[in-house]
Amino acid sequence: MKKPSQFDAIVVGAGPSGNAAAYTMARAGLKVLQIERGEYPGSKNVQGAILYAKALEEIIPDFRDDAPLERHIIEQRIWMLDDTSFVGTHMRSEEYNKPPYNRYTIIRAQFDKWFSSKVREAGALLICETTVKQLIMDGDQVVGVQCDREHGDVYADVVVLADGVNSTLARKAGFHGEIEAGNVALAVKEILFMPEETIRQRFNIGEDDGVVIEMVGRITDGMTGTGFLYTNKESLTIGVGCMLGDFKKNPNRTSPYVLLEKMKQHPSIAPLIAGGEMKEYCAHLIPEGGFHAIPRVYGNGWMIVGDSGGFVNAAHREGSNLAMTTGRLAAETVIHAKAAGLGYRAATLKAYKAALDQSFVMKDLHKYRDMPAVLHQNPQFFTTYPDLVARAARTMLTVDGKDKKSKEREIFSSFRKARSLAGMVGDAYKLLRAFR
Repeated sequence: MKKPSQFDAIVVGAGPSGNAAAYTMARAGLKVLQIERGEYPGSKNVQGAILYAKALEEIIPDFRDDAPLERHIIEQRIWMLDDTSFVGTHMRSEEYNKPPYNRYTIIRAQFDKWFSSKVREAGALLICETTVKQLIMDGDQVVGVQCDREHGDVYADVVVLADGVNSTLARKAGFHGEIEAGNVALAVKEILFMPEETIRQRFNIGEDDGVVIEMVGRITDGMTGTGFLYTNKESLTIGVGCMLGDFKKNPNRTSPYVLLEKMKQHPSIAPLIAGGEMKEYCAHLIPEGGFHAIPRVYGNGWMIVGDSGGFVNAAHREGSNLAMTTGRLAAETVIHAKAAGLGYRAATLKAYKAALDQSFVMKDLHKYRDMPAVLHQNPQFFTTYPDLVARAARTMLTVDGKDKKSKEREIFSSFRKARSLAGMVGDAYKLLRAFR
């Protein structure tokens, strides 16, 4: 028999999605317990990290007043790299330099502590250094969680799972299977301390301005993946991520740490980070299977949010905004169900999935639903094409007495040798369809 509920809701996890859910419910007057396995919120969380203002504004409208923000982003760079050079595009706009700012770089350990303080101010009870071992069931209904503490059974009307990639609890309960290695990226990153003035000079930015660089090409050793470099206030965040399935296919491939070290030595990157002192190194799994890899996200007495549900838009490198939005929508579903006295069976909680489908979260994931498969099955997008683009640029920009017409023929010939004309047309068509 189910014991009396001690809480209206239990939230497992204190990352962006868990904090968004716990805060929203607590603010509405619900009795909320949040359980975090780390020593403190943020100690187990890893991200690049970019904060998207709109998603947080929906939860805490005045967050800019005291949130630990690093720099607002005014410039986005996209680079394609071969072994010695890059070809890229920049988007820099003074519109991004006007408040309210659109995106910020953040340090997750600091930001998550701040977000958690807001959750507790709203009235939620937070317990850290506690692992939830499994869900407690009453028939087919989730009625609580079992923790690794003495007398660790805790009961609630509904449980929100924000426990990270592969949602161990949902898998143990049989709500979904093991996540496939081909749908998960393994990312490693470092935070490099650097004087603020040096950062401003190297990236040509003002006191609070920031730059984001996203990279594809030879830095991933032929594997499907990307690199990134973000400017913080007094540090740089640099990292690289590749699909876990690629590492598993060939264990002799370059290890993630060596991959990052090689990336840092690239001639286009090394001058930007020269003199930086490493203050943090960490690794993280990222769900990148997209639309087709999202499991069922609700059931009798439970919902899944954030990374636990695979809510990451890999095409645009977005995750924290999807996490916070899914957490908020799940919380609003609980709030409505309680106010209406509807209970928490799947027939009621399906409103969460309906809200997701109407939001940008599922609309964007559906738009790019074929992108993961296209990239995973066509490694030439990370090897052949960056090489060819860089070679073509060098050929055209080198003034060596050769006429441009001959250079164009040389470029076309190199492309044709690397990929047949039909192959290139087919690849272009694949990309266009994936971005439809």
